[in-house]
Amino acid sequence: MARSKSSASWLKEHFDDHFVNKAKQEGWRSRAVYKLQEIDDKDKLFKQGMCVVDLGAAPGGWSQWTTHKVAPGGEVFALDILPVEPFAGVTFIQGDFRDETVYSQLLASLDGRAVDVVMSDMAPNMSGNKAVDIPRAMYLVELCVELADQVLKKNGDLLMKVFQGEGYNELIQDLRGKYQKVITRKPEASRARSKEIYLLARGKK
Repeated sequence: MARSKSSASWLKEHFDDHFVNKAKQEGWRSRAVYKLQEIDDKDKLFKQGMCVVDLGAAPGGWSQWTTHKVAPGGEVFALDILPVEPFAGVTFIQGDFRDETVYSQLLASLDGRAVDVVMSDMAPNMSGNKAVDIPRAMYLVELCVELADQVLKKNGDLLMKVFQGEGYNELIQDLRGKYQKVITRKPEASRARSKEIYLLARGKK
């Protein structure tokens, strides 16, 4: 079956992408690792021994970066609806984060351990219809905030991919009530045409 012009142009952009090629050369699982790396370099998110929850982890680039930063003694709990090839330092749970049983499985795996960082690079499958896509994306963000409310320790940090639109201002206000500081980041590896940004809520109250 012939590819559409849009899919062909996406593939060309993908394979010509500097960060895609760099990730292959350096042994990272995805180009997304450079988004987290830049944020970590700026904001010093991770330290040895930390406990981190990675939501929407597939194919595992963020978890892969984080295991290097929190070792020795740290642990990453990763969750995604897609399978992720396991590696040392990560407890992986496959399932839909919106499913209460999967959510409960994550809490059970943590077994009461205080979490230093909750992070999410999750996004819904985009249809191109903002009226559909933004609420879907915001729902995932709200689930991340709820999880952080439950498991993140005092002074812990929450990092999330978000898309600006309906509900964004209310989200900022909510986070400012719960955290000492809220920062926006647009890493270089985030494609310019993408509406995604990253919110970093620091210092849970």
